[in-house]
Amino acid sequence: MAFVTYCVTAITAYLLGSIPTGYLVARARHVDIRSLGSGNIGATNVFRTLGPTAGTVVLLIDFLKGFLACILLAPALTDLLLPRPAAESVQHEIPLLIAGITAILGHNYTCWLQFRGGKGIATSAGVLIALVPWALLIGLGVWLTFFALFRYVSLASIAAALTLPLAVWLTGCSLTLILITLALAVLAVYKHRSNIQRLLNGTEHRIGSLPKSSTS
Repeated sequence: MAFVTYCVTAITAYLLGSIPTGYLVARARHVDIRSLGSGNIGATNVFRTLGPTAGTVVLLIDFLKGFLACILLAPALTDLLLPRPAAESVQHEIPLLIAGITAILGHNYTCWLQFRGGKGIATSAGVLIALVPWALLIGLGVWLTFFALFRYVSLASIAAALTLPLAVWLTGCSLTLILITLALAVLAVYKHRSNIQRLLNGTEHRIGSLPKSSTS
């Protein structure tokens, strides 16, 4: 029965994460975000192309998708699908990890847009603040430092993602969480591969500067 619970949790969390917030907010303004800026449906592209209000809305909702998947969805499904003794015997960490990972995958590869989604930074932050809040604060500090120094959202996001596994280890979390955050860091870097190429080419968009020949 625990296996069924994990499967239902994974499917439900994926569907929660797959809500294409940026696309829906842009459609409400009668535009397709996929045809603007970098074509990404994430908060950064929405912020850059539609303004701070739309970008903030997308950022918060994408964050909540990951946070609620771990804080509300996983515990609720465990309690609903398993009788109380069985629910209490299930390792607490497993359903939360399943919900968090699949919510991120839902955001990154949404079934509603031919499995093309965002880069998962906001949704990952929601998951991580639920699972490893102190490590996330370290990652946030790294993000703010890199952004203040270089003004590249992508570079700051990559640096924060790569810092997280070390931060999780330093804050005394389990080996499972260290490996999970390492996998999430690899996924974040992979999703930013086009940004990395533009950084190397010198064409990545820097916040506060005029757009260059290639958008991000």
